[in-house]
Amino acid sequence: MKKQAIDAFYQVNPKYIEQLHFLQVELLKLQKHVSDEKLRLAILFEGRDAAGKGSAIARFTQFLNPSSYRVVALGKPTKKEKGQWYFQRYIKRLPDAGQMVFFDRSWYNRAVVEPVMGFCTPEQYDLFIKQVNPFEEMLTEDGISLVKFWFSINMDDQKARIQQRLDTPLIRWKVSPVDLAAQDKWHDFTTYKEKMLLQTSTAHCPWRIVKGSSREDSRIQAMRFILSLVDYKDKDPDLKPADPGKVFKHPSK
Repeated sequence: MKKQAIDAFYQVNPKYIEQLHFLQVELLKLQKHVSDEKLRLAILFEGRDAAGKGSAIARFTQFLNPSSYRVVALGKPTKKEKGQWYFQRYIKRLPDAGQMVFFDRSWYNRAVVEPVMGFCTPEQYDLFIKQVNPFEEMLTEDGISLVKFWFSINMDDQKARIQQRLDTPLIRWKVSPVDLAAQDKWHDFTTYKEKMLLQTSTAHCPWRIVKGSSREDSRIQAMRFILSLVDYKDKDPDLKPADPGKVFKHPSK
């Protein structure tokens, strides 16, 4: 393993750690509020490969009580699931009362990854686009708080991050065939991403674009945004909202 890869992987910014600690304490307060009030909070983490979705979820959940949160990161559908309604396997993973659920990718696989990689037919894609907005409206009408994050990354940063994964044994497992195709299919991913954002950012469930100056900054901004949504007990008066230039709403339909 290259020394520069090790140094980059373990590099710690003291200011970032200080901010992270502060926000993780606030997340524990939020979690207790969600549990006490029997709320249901689902947060979707979407974005290109290596955009920082999984690492953001890891920091969100690092000190949370495991009894009242879940992380959902589904693999390929089984033969049985392929014969079901597309949303069915996700419905089973939605939050129960008092729970927070973090989706590391979600039903939006069918909006970007699957059509780009040829994992679904054009008819399946069209049906998804037709059904997803009414589906999410039903969820929010029933009381689920649904937040959709799109973590932004540019082409050069993605290339560097994928190479870092390849150079780092501890995270090499993260590199999939989709990751390896990400650069070659960059423009195809862009086309479908833009179509998805345009067609599925709605008044009841808009997309929130996360565009921090680094992976660490993106995590901090996403945490601040989530914490700003709820008035929970003992919220620290020094808590700041997300920077509106770094977490912003995609225009709604």
